[in-house]
Amino acid sequence: MREAFDTRTGLNSLDLPGRPEETRVVVAMSGGVDSSVTAALLKEQGYDVVGITMQLYDHGVAVQKKGACCAGQDIHDARRVAEQIGIPHYVLDYEDRFRKAVMDDFADSYTAGETPIPCVRCNERVKFRDLLETARDLGAQALATGHYIASRPGKAGREMHRPRDFDRDQSYFLFTTTREQLDFLRFPLGDLTKPEARALAARMGLGVVADKPDSQDICFVPTGRYTTIVQNLRPGAAEPGDIVDLDGRVIGRHDGIINFTIGQRRGLGIGASGPDSEPLFVVKLDPARRQVVVGPKDALETHRLTLRDINWLGDMPLADLPEEGLSILVKVRSTRPPVAARLRPAEGGAEVELLEGEDGVAPGQACVFYEAGKGERVLGGGWIARAESRWRQAASQPREKMVALR
Repeated sequence: MREAFDTRTGLNSLDLPGRPEETRVVVAMSGGVDSSVTAALLKEQGYDVVGITMQLYDHGVAVQKKGACCAGQDIHDARRVAEQIGIPHYVLDYEDRFRKAVMDDFADSYTAGETPIPCVRCNERVKFRDLLETARDLGAQALATGHYIASRPGKAGREMHRPRDFDRDQSYFLFTTTREQLDFLRFPLGDLTKPEARALAARMGLGVVADKPDSQDICFVPTGRYTTIVQNLRPGAAEPGDIVDLDGRVIGRHDGIINFTIGQRRGLGIGASGPDSEPLFVVKLDPARRQVVVGPKDALETHRLTLRDINWLGDMPLADLPEEGLSILVKVRSTRPPVAARLRPAEGGAEVELLEGEDGVAPGQACVFYEAGKGERVLGGGWIARAESRWRQAASQPREKMVALR
């Protein structure tokens, strides 16, 4: 981080007017190393820091599980760090809001044949909505988090940028953040790498979290079996049905579409029809017909996306983009690098043409936009409502056609 206060501009290191000691900042403390270092750094720079931890769920034995977050052990760790660095700390019970806004949405999305991303919904509907309002109620000038993302002033307000450490980039999970929220949010770790953050934790004596493992799993799925959660929340969701090929021929049975995801190959229970048969993959889930549609790997390659619920962070209105579309980069999976695409506004959302196909794309996932070139600035994104593929059915039919598989 830069110097805590710039006497020439009257701005502190968070781009806010006033000295750090005159600036209250609420820090969302999850009990992990990143949010703990965020709170400690701001305290060290002299800010009036208040720590808040959200209790989102309670799964009994899961509260001790490594790799989870926002559960019993993590709350205890956050409290210990707050005591050590000398800041007030509050635990807020958000379980009911979290269940309605995130867990219910997760279950409904799976039963609709989608592949949800609950971490995005949590940021959108709980952390950056309810917690942000709580920070305002406490008189804070900013809400700071330990996300690896950067924001900086731009000509149309604060802009979101990928962090210095692209390996830790969390922009995919923050694409729904609005301009208004960006004005209030701060991300002090945007210029740090993960090893540097752990080294800072060790220097500051935060031994309780310095070597703590990162959160890996969906926090409310402690066993890794999401189908159990879906069945508990939506009894009867796992209705059996047919496995069909792309021509609609029944080739097997399944015990519920919630047990399958786009791109899945194992666990289909379908034997090869001959020694030269191609492997089959899940290419579509049809909840209305309770069908799992399978096809060859080529059929998974997506070339066009229809998006809904767009959050646009570009400088010009989305509707004013040129008719030929805007050249951008997009991410369709959090772990994949951005790829070249063209973005066009459409009724109710937007369309994205992927210049090179991407496989394993499913409705319910996110498509996140980045500025063309180095892809450092985040331009927002949308939820995938439909994915289409150019698929050659056979060598005797060389003409490509766009097939709506998902």
